[in-house]
Amino acid sequence: MSNPPPERPSASGPLFAPSGADDLSSHAHRLLIGSLGFALPISLWLLAGWRPTETLPRWKLLESVSAYYHTGAVAAFVGVLVSLAMFLFTYRGYGNRYNVRDRVCAVTSGIAAIGVAFFPTGAPAGLSDPLWWAPWMSTVHYVSAAALFTAFFVFSFFLFPGSKPGEKPGRSKKTRNALYRICGGAILACMLWILLGTGRSIFLPEALALGFFSLSWLVKGRADWTLRAFGRKAAHFGRHPGELVRRGG
Repeated sequence: MSNPPPERPSASGPLFAPSGADDLSSHAHRLLIGSLGFALPISLWLLAGWRPTETLPRWKLLESVSAYYHTGAVAAFVGVLVSLAMFLFTYRGYGNRYNVRDRVCAVTSGIAAIGVAFFPTGAPAGLSDPLWWAPWMSTVHYVSAAALFTAFFVFSFFLFPGSKPGEKPGRSKKTRNALYRICGGAILACMLWILLGTGRSIFLPEALALGFFSLSWLVKGRADWTLRAFGRKAAHFGRHPGELVRRGG
């Protein structure tokens, strides 16, 4: 009989929480997905301010996250979305009755992320559209964005709170389930905010939706375990620097 996974991280243990026997992905994979979602709006604002675009106000938020495609932050916009798509395409979920749902939602969100990255909206006021751009690309972009946020909602609200067949959730799992549903509900509220905010800036609800999506993936990836494990390792090697040198050698 195999030993049960440890309940708490230790200085000598792994940096990422151990996965269950039916887990086809890793917690590190989930943490990467969550981190990319957090990085997107922040990196766009910072890069667009660092590399300002003529006629656009520097450091002022644009009307949407997608508008940053037409700024000096285009590399981050496309790069983060494509990276996110690749991690979603390779997300395997769990080897149980939920696997098909996990895979369908992951592939759908990956395709949607590619659509958002490769088919931009029109340029913000004061800028010219690229010569290759056509109005139909905006339609593809908006449909892809709607599919992406919907998939985020499904992951957080319906898929993440699921338990293994026959498993009774413990206190920790119930707490995480509550966080997943809060994040899912917040994503849905942000989507409604976007729909009702026609003609106004939608950067804030988009950024918040990305933030709640990221939080749910970080919780699913047991970021709490990783942070505690990192803290214990840092404290241990801070008291025993020689051991770190020996391991490095």
